[in-house]
Amino acid sequence: MARISKPSIAALLIIGVLLLTAGTALAAEETPGGNNPLGLQVKSAFLMDAETGQVLYDMNSEEALPPASMSKMMTEYIVMEEIADGNLSWDEVITVQHNAATTTRQGSHVFLAQGDQHTVEELFIAMAVGSANDASIALAEHIEGSEEAFARRMNETAEELGLETAHFINATGLNREDMSPEYQPQSIGGETIMSAKDAAMLAYYILDTHDEFLTYSSIPSYKFRERDKDPMINYNWMLEGNKDVPAFEPYVYEGLDGMKTGHTSAAKYCFTGTAERDGMRLISVVMGAQSEPQRFLQTAKLLDYGFTNFETKTVVAAKSTLETLETVPVSKGVQTEVPIVTESGVSFLVEKEIEPQIELLESTVQSADELVAPIATGTVVGQATYQYTDSSGATLERTVNLVTSEEVKKGSWWRLMFRAIGDFFSGLFNGIVDLF
Repeated sequence: MARISKPSIAALLIIGVLLLTAGTALAAEETPGGNNPLGLQVKSAFLMDAETGQVLYDMNSEEALPPASMSKMMTEYIVMEEIADGNLSWDEVITVQHNAATTTRQGSHVFLAQGDQHTVEELFIAMAVGSANDASIALAEHIEGSEEAFARRMNETAEELGLETAHFINATGLNREDMSPEYQPQSIGGETIMSAKDAAMLAYYILDTHDEFLTYSSIPSYKFRERDKDPMINYNWMLEGNKDVPAFEPYVYEGLDGMKTGHTSAAKYCFTGTAERDGMRLISVVMGAQSEPQRFLQTAKLLDYGFTNFETKTVVAAKSTLETLETVPVSKGVQTEVPIVTESGVSFLVEKEIEPQIELLESTVQSADELVAPIATGTVVGQATYQYTDSSGATLERTVNLVTSEEVKKGSWWRLMFRAIGDFFSGLFNGIVDLF
């Protein structure tokens, strides 16, 4: 793991000045037509449960807006996918190319020079902690050969993940006006845009498949080179790891450990956050806040709303038996039926102090003709769907697979023959009885 260091006094003084000047910025007006009972002073907002994807708050969340450096979450996702697939390793050394060293000095950077060599992990931390544009470009070029080719992959990945509004033109989130003309993408039109909902869903996929990301996004500060006078300071002031930093004390949020900030003149101030309390993890997004402090204060309102008003209600635990459906029939097996259980648990985030209305909506299983021995333990044989109705009458459904809890071996021909004979005479007798 790369070395983590504390902020220097000089860095904290700079931040303190920034807080004083930015803290008085005017709040954004409420978006017309937006459903905003919390009175959030942002252009759009979204809050969801990180485990189930259940939506808890939605304000104008489907409008595509400039996300600024929040788009680096896609760059980070692809890097971690490459590592998971064995195409890249954290300790692999990358040689910085001309583009990463010269594309722009706009925004955040770690002043990479052509020919510099750094590991994937070092560059990833520079991107996750310091939002370094040059580090993001260096990673992108190493993976796909050019930043433009990497941006095309970002768009392909967005489509695969079902992000309906997301469109990327580079690995950084910079607008075209912030890029040197010679490095602007030629084969990709438009600007980078993404809705608050898509930003939340991207965070959801990162947490679901690459939870090691939080190890990096939660680093408060990091000294990129030994010769650097000061460490880079994480732009995420809300990190619980900042609780001993006086300048960040008004913004630190219990349980918060990610994920990504963003700021350009077009995007204003944006933030995708995540926090966990009492086993419940939430994902929040705010876009278009008017100042750096405001993006964190509005995020705190969102998260407070979620943690204060909702709790996890487990309807069915994993490997549980349904009272209405304990077994299913099988054919050509040693036994004629097999016990079934839920493959995973079923949970909803429900409103606190209100008795939840949750019911088994339907359950379906395969017929005996479809379930022919041999059948392995854990074979999916059906599904059960539960429905939660909240106090407003809105409904939410969860579906869980039903699986066999035992193995069913194929019956011998001798056993099957006598079973068939028994079934024949039983059917004949019942038919005679029905005559009377």
